[in-house]
Amino acid sequence: MKTIIYLITLLSPVFVRSQSLEQEIQQYRDKQIQEMAKDEFGPLRKDQVEFIKFFPVNPDYVVTAEVEPLFNEQTFRMPTYDGTSNEYKRYGILHFELNGQKVALTAYQSVALFQNPTYKNHLFVPFMDNTNGDATYEGGRYLDLSLEDIKDGKIKIDFNKAYNPYCAYSNGYRCPQPPKENILTGITIDAGEMKYKGPKNERNVNKSMAKNFSEGEIALINGADENSKMHVYQITDDKELAVLKKPSEDIKFDDPLLDKLSARMLLTVNDPEHAGVGIAGPQVGVNKNVIWVQRLDKKDEPFEFYINPKIIWRSKLTRVGAEGCLSIPDLRQDVKRSYAIKLQHIDRKGEVKEELVEGFTAVIFQHEVDHLYGILFPDRIEESGKLEFEPLKEKVEFLIPKGSIRP
Repeated sequence: MKTIIYLITLLSPVFVRSQSLEQEIQQYRDKQIQEMAKDEFGPLRKDQVEFIKFFPVNPDYVVTAEVEPLFNEQTFRMPTYDGTSNEYKRYGILHFELNGQKVALTAYQSVALFQNPTYKNHLFVPFMDNTNGDATYEGGRYLDLSLEDIKDGKIKIDFNKAYNPYCAYSNGYRCPQPPKENILTGITIDAGEMKYKGPKNERNVNKSMAKNFSEGEIALINGADENSKMHVYQITDDKELAVLKKPSEDIKFDDPLLDKLSARMLLTVNDPEHAGVGIAGPQVGVNKNVIWVQRLDKKDEPFEFYINPKIIWRSKLTRVGAEGCLSIPDLRQDVKRSYAIKLQHIDRKGEVKEELVEGFTAVIFQHEVDHLYGILFPDRIEESGKLEFEPLKEKVEFLIPKGSIRP
């Protein structure tokens, strides 16, 4: 009897710690699920919560990592699964052992979030392992860490808190793809969130999130009458470059200054001295989601104005073509772009519209929508240089009627 009591006493701390870990993880998971399904605009519907599954909580997947800080790192654009990219900076390399294997993961800081005091200490760790595509989401999983948790050059990593990107549940989100250095070949992590097998959603447009123009933007738009073109921001000016690289926000479809901005932007893109086939809000100093695009795919090739445009699908079929930019003087280079896209935007009545666009007009849309995310076409060249493409010259033959415009 005494032996049994002794064993219970000996094992009690382990049992309590296990219970405590399970409770901590359960609270963490419940909070995440509640946030995702709290309203119709989240990635998950309330009746889909039942499809979210997790591996059993396992203390073996709680590790202590040595933090190797990285200094003088340049920012880079991490590709996202919607075909865009976000700007990040490598913070450090996390070294640890997992199931007897030495592992290294890179932790990143989001350039956009770093400017927000609430997220200044946030570290983002996207990763892939042997479970992806089978037991877990094929696009990888994420971990959130904090600089505040680094003590004496070490940090705790709990893979029981690994979670799926929103893209696992819904289209329409900009989910970062884990960089090559965080793809753990030969490592199996049976912890955290498992593969979501429920119905996939289309992200609802939350028009209430749109904003009016800021005071600075109002002053810029009202700086001249509607018959005057606007100054085109250039990458050669540091202050203007900061505006060009800043992600833009949705604008309210009924903002009273939209008509004036639209008129002035059209005059700017049609300036005979520097004519273009498209222009975006950031190029005239306005970080709002508005663009003009010349519809070369329509009769008379009209210019059309688009409010809060989003590309919600891109074809894997890619074309290569030369591009220039009103904001990048004296540069014209070949860029790889999707041949076809599905565009979503808001009309002047506040209704959501969608259409399929292909060919060179699709390229113009991709170029201008990139501006709204702070992406310039040289960024696209750098990104595509890291990917492998298979030419289809001998497999598919494209034809156009004789005499057609060849963009």
